[in-house]
Amino acid sequence: MDINEYRIDIPQADLDDLDQRLSRVRWTNELPDGGADYGVSLEYLQGLVRRWREEYDWRAWEARLNQYPQFTTTIDGQNVHFMHVRSPEPDATPLLLTHGWPTTVVEYLDVIDRLSDPRAHGGDPADAFHLVIPSVPGFGFSGHTTERGWNRYRIAKAWAELMHRLGYEQYGAHGNDGGSLISPEVGRCDPEHVLGVHVTQVFSFPSGDPAELENLSPEDQKNVEFLAWWLENGGAYDKLQSTAPQTLSHALADSPVGQLGWNAQLLGPNLDPDYVLTNTMIYWLTNTAASSARLYYEDFHATDKPTEPTTVPLGLANFAWDFHSIRAFAERDHKNIVSWNVYDTGSHFAAHDAPELLVDDIRGFFRRLG
Repeated sequence: MDINEYRIDIPQADLDDLDQRLSRVRWTNELPDGGADYGVSLEYLQGLVRRWREEYDWRAWEARLNQYPQFTTTIDGQNVHFMHVRSPEPDATPLLLTHGWPTTVVEYLDVIDRLSDPRAHGGDPADAFHLVIPSVPGFGFSGHTTERGWNRYRIAKAWAELMHRLGYEQYGAHGNDGGSLISPEVGRCDPEHVLGVHVTQVFSFPSGDPAELENLSPEDQKNVEFLAWWLENGGAYDKLQSTAPQTLSHALADSPVGQLGWNAQLLGPNLDPDYVLTNTMIYWLTNTAASSARLYYEDFHATDKPTEPTTVPLGLANFAWDFHSIRAFAERDHKNIVSWNVYDTGSHFAAHDAPELLVDDIRGFFRRLG
């Protein structure tokens, strides 16, 4: 039950080792006209590595992270790192924010102040949140998982215990990517205490029954077609991490550029390069390539999966350059959708590239719940 203060303080020797590794990269080859057709391009990765060596400042990001109170505790035998940012508004709503892969708690840095202190940002103090932002088990400063079974359902139960341990009787949950899988399960396993669940994707897919596809709207039909394309062309990381995460991780644990290339396939060239590098740095410095990838394996091999729909109020903020959630399937799996907003800007990492829009949507969702 102990909760211990935590401060990020990476040994200089680890940073020196990283610099030495970056100084002697053996680059792969690629076709002259390959571009991004075969995956993350050599040109893009070389540019990121130049910035990593010549301009990027880990200590500045470390200091930024350390502006916010951080703690560790042990839940179900697993170390859990989390940021705990209490609002200056005493009646603020507790809100649990969960990241996914290939990000870390860094994903939420651009929304912490807006969510916790709206008064200071021109907002209504009634919209304030006390924020709990954990590192998913196996990711970042939570460190390695040490036993099988850390799937979304077990993590959700750990999150419910964390909020109970912090003394929060009623709370909300928000998630992106893997967090959009975990957060609804928090609502499922702790419905008496969860006010509502807000996500940026609803990962509800066709069941295989052809009748499900007959009455879809034209928009949802396009979304189904995109889903099929993505699974065929963009889901290699999902397939590999779901079936053989250890195989790739031997390379990632030995090569920071390999770790960067693997993470960059989703983080991509449209994001701030320092955001890409900082998220990657945390995987590298904590050596959590293997344990983070295992979440996919554990989810894929989970048994006793709940099949009944969730009933806690659910809200969606779907951004333009992201997986497009399909409402017909979402309503099959979630029986209390109270907010469904689709935006023409932002990406899969909206907390970083569309923070004001995401904050407004979160505020509006919980305001609606009263």
